Order: sequence, then C-alpha cells, then structure tokens
Amino acid sequence: MARPEWRLPVERALHSQPVTAARRLWHTVAMSDTTSKSPDTLTPKWNEQGLIPVIAQEADTGEVLMLAWMNAEALEQTLTSGAVTYWSRSRQSLWRKGATSGNTQDLVSACLDCDGDTLLLQIKQHGAGACHTGRRTCFFYHPEDGSWQLREDD
Repeated sequence: MARPEWRLPVERALHSQPVTAARRLWHTVAMSDTTSKSPDTLTPKWNEQGLIPVIAQEADTGEVLMLAWMNAEALEQTLTSGAVTYWSRSRQSLWRKGATSGNTQDLVSACLDCDGDTLLLQIKQHGAGACHTGRRTCFFYHPEDGSWQLREDD
C-alpha cells in the first residue's frame, strides 16, 4: 500500500491494479522471452512533431540531469560535434546546451531505448548545472504531504 504522502492529485489513474509478486514474475519472464527477438538495428521513432525525448544523464555518476527534445538535425549535430544540441519547443529552434549560460554538455555516449522512441545521452556536464534555474538537475520536486515540494538540498 502506498504511503499517504505519495497519494498525489493526478489527471488520471497511473495504475489500475496493484503489482503483485506473480505479476512481477510474469513481467520478468515476458521480458526475457522478447530479448532474443530484438532487431540488430533500430532507427529513432520521431513523434508527430518530428521530435524524440532525450534523457541527459551524468556519465560519471549516473545522475539524471534533465529531459529535453531533439529533432533529426539536433541529433546529427550532437553526434557529429560531441557538443549536445537540443530542439527548443518554445523557441522552435536548435539550442546548443550552454550557448548562453556556459553550462555546456559534452556527449560521452548515446543510445536508443528498446522501442526506439527515447534517447539516453550520457554526458559530461560543465558549469553550474543542467537546469535553467541554476540547479545541477531539473528534478528537485518531491512528493511530500500530498503535493510536490521543492527540496533545496537537491
């Protein structure tokens, strides 16, 4: 059973049935049966806007720093130059991370997830951090007392 402080208002139910040990076992077996059927190559699956979500993770520590978006040009520039470039949905333009703030990201490695619809970039973060707020990570709100609370130590 979830702790009361984890019961937060959401637009729709995230899970309709509890996960049981039997369900976990089935999921584990189903996953292991499909791994041998994975294709040898995969191409990114772009959404309707021609974008793919990108998770930026610090290569040395594994810390997740941010979620952003890339289009094909941003991905090509990133893979070619090693300087991470994203697509800004608000500005509708390419955005080389740290071009104005100095908080740049160097690409260490890149991989697609099993469905090809999410990229994981392992990066070296330079400067104060990845978040536009000046924090190291964009993930600093935590569920507490029925709402998402800012945790200053993050």
